[in-house]
Amino acid sequence: MSFLIEYLPLILFFGAYKFVDIFWATGVLIAASLIQVTHQYITKREVAKRHWVFLAIALILGGMTIFFHDEQFIKWKATIVYAILAVTLLVSRYLFNKNLVKTALEGVLSSVAEKENSELKIDLPVKDCDQLNLFWSLLLFSIAALNLYVAYNFSLDFWVNFKVFGLIGITFIALLFTMFRIQKYLPEE
Repeated sequence: MSFLIEYLPLILFFGAYKFVDIFWATGVLIAASLIQVTHQYITKREVAKRHWVFLAIALILGGMTIFFHDEQFIKWKATIVYAILAVTLLVSRYLFNKNLVKTALEGVLSSVAEKENSELKIDLPVKDCDQLNLFWSLLLFSIAALNLYVAYNFSLDFWVNFKVFGLIGITFIALLFTMFRIQKYLPEE
């Protein structure tokens, strides 16, 4: 269920685009993002920072897309989101000495351990954490640039399909790579 809530705005954006057009899809994206934030607040009494950022960008760029009736604004959303994530990883690591990739991995392991009533810990060396942090930063910057390249060199249909399936595919492959990199540090059980 949380997977559905996480990707609800993207799924609804895609559906609205396929059945109507980019402007309706953008309106649906904004509404779905609002629903996502509201759902998270009602169920958890807090909203993840990334959802606030996604909502703000959707409101600004989506609003401009609808107001000016120009799809160029919404095409920038993915680029801005991925660039912000990449900068956040680098700034948190090199200015605040906090590796957010390691924090995310530990969070995933603790939620898995909680469901299994066990205690999973990861003892990932700092060097490997830093390499993964740099990998994800470079990947996110690359995705940001690739989104703009596709948006301005291919049709709107191709861009929407790339945004939905291509970006999810790239992210999934990167997650598999990350899991492969850390598997030797995971406990046997």
